[in-house]
Amino acid sequence: MRHTRSRIVLTLLALMIVSACGAASGDLPTSNATAPASAAPAGMASISIKGFSYAPQTLTVPVGTTVTWKNLDDEPHTVRGADEQIRSNALDQDETYSVKFDKPGTYKYGCSIHPKMSGTIVVK
Repeated sequence: MRHTRSRIVLTLLALMIVSACGAASGDLPTSNATAPASAAPAGMASISIKGFSYAPQTLTVPVGTTVTWKNLDDEPHTVRGADEQIRSNALDQDETYSVKFDKPGTYKYGCSIHPKMSGTIVVK
């Protein structure tokens, strides 16, 4: 019994040493603890459609960003701007629509089915 405990302790120590060596040489994966879990890749942003509203209602992005809207409601919604750049068909639940913004400006949009819904994208 005494030898078994010694072996367990030695095995645990050996594992800790191997782990420490691996971490020093970069063999273990690392994580960025400061990055939020919902961080999008560079050049991408998303807007949820839920509860008959867009969230966030105002989104600021750099030029070249692709914005994706996703309908989380069980009712269809559209994403329609004043110009032809933002013009989705009706999106059913879980469907998405994306637009790449290549020019700076303020882009207002809304839902053509539910006129009280509105949002703004500011591209800098």
